[in-house]
Amino acid sequence: MKTLITGSSGLVGNSLVESLFSKGYSIQCLKRTQDASSKHFWNTANLHTGSNDRFHSVIHLAGENVASGRWTKIRKSLIFNSRVEGTRELVDYISLLPVKPKIFLSASAVGFYGNRGDELLDEDSSPGDGFLAEVCKKWENETKPLSNMGIRVIHLRFGMILSPNGGPLHKMIPPFTMKVGGVVGNGKQFISWISIRDVANIVDFLIKTDQISGPVNVVTPTPTTNKDLTKSLGRALNCPTLFKVPGFMAKLIFGQMADEMLLSSTRATPKVLLDGGYQFIDTSLDETLTYCINNS
Repeated sequence: MKTLITGSSGLVGNSLVESLFSKGYSIQCLKRTQDASSKHFWNTANLHTGSNDRFHSVIHLAGENVASGRWTKIRKSLIFNSRVEGTRELVDYISLLPVKPKIFLSASAVGFYGNRGDELLDEDSSPGDGFLAEVCKKWENETKPLSNMGIRVIHLRFGMILSPNGGPLHKMIPPFTMKVGGVVGNGKQFISWISIRDVANIVDFLIKTDQISGPVNVVTPTPTTNKDLTKSLGRALNCPTLFKVPGFMAKLIFGQMADEMLLSSTRATPKVLLDGGYQFIDTSLDETLTYCINNS
């Protein structure tokens, strides 16, 4: 199956290209335009669009990293525009193709649900409040024209992705090895997570499962809490976890990002995947963290 991927150089993109290629997919990567004077996000000029060179599926992963710095006004604009306007332009491009892809999988996040305490959230749960929730809502909304074209659309609502090759885990490890890693806030906030191995398998599963469309929570059935994640990572690294970061300190350092990422609680469940019969590879947090650390 010929597949077009955006965001191929990112954590998920790199893993997907390798995994899908090994499963027999033909991969083509769509890059951002490098022309500073161009008003376009995507360098579509090098893509063939004839009826004999069609895409079976499009996987849209590109977007500005939400965790790479304090959310200034400029940074929030970059995060928003890279997702909302970038998706809009990609949808416009697809609308011009003489032969449409069968499926469009677009990245989103469990941030869609906002800060919901210990409420169990499935794909039918209502959207939340806050900057990330608003970005996710508008991001997903941009794909509506594709459904009207008869394309099967899936929104991949990712939780925290644990990988040996980067991502949030690699930002957490240094403080722990310096013996200053610990619970953030009260530690009761839920974290919905997924291993990178499951991410790659889930995308393949969704492409091949015709009856699934709409939002899909890409998380394990075993969400954790900040406190339990801290203890588990401490065990995996054989490091103490006595240090605590008060909520007010996290807010002073990271501002709004602390409220919506570090202190926010999202207890999501992968109802669509479970109902569809997907078999998870990694559901044990201890085993997943050990695997990631030993293979990094």
